[in-house]
Amino acid sequence: MGTKREPTARQLRLAVELRRLREAAGLSARESAALLGVNSVQISQIESGTSGVSEQRLRRLAGHYACTDEEFVEALTAMATDRTRGWWEEYRGHLPTSFLDLSELEHNATFRWDVDLLHVSGLLQTEDYARALFSTRIPELPEGELELRVRHRMQRRLIIEGATPIPYEAVIHEAALRIRVGGRAAAQAQLARILELSEADHITVRVIPFALERFDDTGCAMIYAGGGVPKLDTVVRDGPHGTTFIDSEAQLSVFRTLFRRVEAASLDPERSRELIHKLAKEL
Repeated sequence: MGTKREPTARQLRLAVELRRLREAAGLSARESAALLGVNSVQISQIESGTSGVSEQRLRRLAGHYACTDEEFVEALTAMATDRTRGWWEEYRGHLPTSFLDLSELEHNATFRWDVDLLHVSGLLQTEDYARALFSTRIPELPEGELELRVRHRMQRRLIIEGATPIPYEAVIHEAALRIRVGGRAAAQAQLARILELSEADHITVRVIPFALERFDDTGCAMIYAGGGVPKLDTVVRDGPHGTTFIDSEAQLSVFRTLFRRVEAASLDPERSRELIHKLAKEL
């Protein structure tokens, strides 16, 4: 396979998983290369995501590494043989790479969980709400890039509004619903949009109310995207220094537990809808 430039987050994830399998088998890159009949440079390129790996070689590597998890190997094979050039590719070179990586991750996700404390979850946002958020960025975005970001965010909604939507659950703090992003009219339209989407069978919206005592999970904001198998799940978190993709099994376990804890502390879907209706009337 030829070398690639700037591997995507999905390609890097495949590379990381192959390296983890090799290390778990106690083999060096040189030993792995000898088993495969290639040189160690090729193994290094595969494990850095700069070179692809064929289905045949991937299965041989999995066999050499004594990986008996067939579902996991099938999921890795699907990643290795995927040649999809998604809609997000039109933004390459125009938006930050993390935007494209998130779109690719969402496109391949089997389910999605969101926890948001200060803003409405991206997949639920209206165009006016998203534009108002991007307009607050410092330094200020050029008009052209701002509109590209808004359009990109609206296209991302395909995973819950398209022909084959995935199960989606959003847990949003009441604070995020009360903040009038973009002004009163935009905030009202945003709440109406959430209520509309929450009626879909595959979408669940829960609210963490101010009335909840001892809510201490202020660092729980996350995007949790389900992979082909649980080992390939991914957590995405935004911070002051950019977007982070988290994929170690230990960390994934922590975030699964955190999400379930926040979910249990929130209102059930019906009571959440009642609260959103109430907030919409108060705006």
